[in-house]
Parts: sequence; structure tokens; C-alpha cells
Amino acid sequence: MADGPLSIVVICEARADQHTACDIADRVLSQAVDWMQPELLVHFRQWRGLTKSEPFLAWKKVHTLAREANIRTNGHFEGQPGAHDAFIARRAMALLTTRGERDVDAVLLLRDSDMDEGRREGLEQARAQTSGLGPILIGVAHAKRECWVLAGFDAANADEQSRLETLRRELGFDPCLHAEELTATSPGSKREAKRVLSELTRDEYQREVVCWTEAPLEQLEARGEATGLTSFIQEVRERLVPLWTGRSAD
Repeated sequence: MADGPLSIVVICEARADQHTACDIADRVLSQAVDWMQPELLVHFRQWRGLTKSEPFLAWKKVHTLAREANIRTNGHFEGQPGAHDAFIARRAMALLTTRGERDVDAVLLLRDSDMDEGRREGLEQARAQTSGLGPILIGVAHAKRECWVLAGFDAANADEQSRLETLRRELGFDPCLHAEELTATSPGSKREAKRVLSELTRDEYQREVVCWTEAPLEQLEARGEATGLTSFIQEVRERLVPLWTGRSAD
């Protein structure tokens, strides 16, 4: 290998978000770079948090860590107030440059929109005013991470097909083709993405994993345009893949 593994900081809400987005990004990298074999990816990149010993940096810890580090940032961006998440994203970037291990090659900002259209705008504002950390990728799942998972769900047997048909009748649409319609925020609501995915997978996490690791990338892109998944895949291609340009497996 010509260079050491790339160090990519992941800022997200929970481990499931990290697993889903990073596995999808790995698939994009493997597809785009002809010499990168999936089983060798661990030698070429490291998904990490504030330090390399952490799998990700949790959004809920950013403000506390920033206060402890005496990091002070304002809430305006080019003279304009920041949209939702702009301020916390800016503080997270400041954390990486002051307390994080310095060899950061890229940063991945992951969020659920939770029906807040300002979240992506805020992350974009923070990205526009950050330098020195390599490319910054944004992934906003509308409305939840589960909507990205549903894009990769295909019934594997008669029982799953029956569950899917039941949900289609109940919802009035196919939740795997139109997951963006699952906008409810109250737990257990008819159109809540978590409930729908739970019904389809019987809460088996490994069945969820199959959805984003085995469904064709083309399927994820085709179904994920309205949930932010297509945009995320494009960001990986445009901002992360080029980091490998000129590298080799030798």
C-alpha cells in the first residue's frame, strides 16, 4: 500500500447510523476503485471518532466536550444566523482541530432530518466555513436512518412478502419504494419508519444489515432519492473516492 489508511472522522447520533452509512460508503469505494477489494478495506481506511480508539463522535457529546476544551464559537455564518445544526457542527469541527488526533483526512456528518428541513442547510453552512480537515461529507436521512434501510429491503421469503403486502395495504403505498412518506415522529405511529422496518424485519438487526450490504447500489440510489440516500452516495463518489486517486494496493 503506497500510503497509510485514511483517517475518516464520523459524527453521528448512534452506532447504527455509523454502521449503515460507513458500510454503504465502503461499497461505493469498492465499486469506484478497481484495485480496492472489500475484504482489504480495513487496511485502506479507518472510520473513527475524536480519537482513533473511538468508532464515532456522538452529536450529544459535542457541546460538553467543547466546553471542557474551552472552545468558543459564534453562531453566525457570513453575517447570517446559522440554521439548525450549523452551530453544533462548527463546534464539532473546532473539537477536531483542537482536541482530536490531527491526521484527519475526511469528516462525515450524519443526521436524521426528523422532518426539520433546516438540518442540511445548517451542516452546509458549517462545511462552507471549515478548512484544514479534508473533504467534509454530509448525509441527512429523511426522515430517519430506517428509511435508508428500507430502500434495500426485498422480501426474501413468503412470510416477508406477506408482511410487506400487509403494510402496503395499511399505508396505501410501498414503504420500500416511497420511504420518504414515513414521516411520523411519534413512536409506533402508522407512518413511523422505525415501526415499519420493525414489522418487516421482526427487529432482527442482521436482517437490516442485509438491506444495505447486499441490495445493489443501483437499487439504493434509485429508491433513495427522496430520503437523502442518493445524495449521500453521490457525496462519497465526489468527495471521498478522489482521496484514493493515485494510490495503489502495492
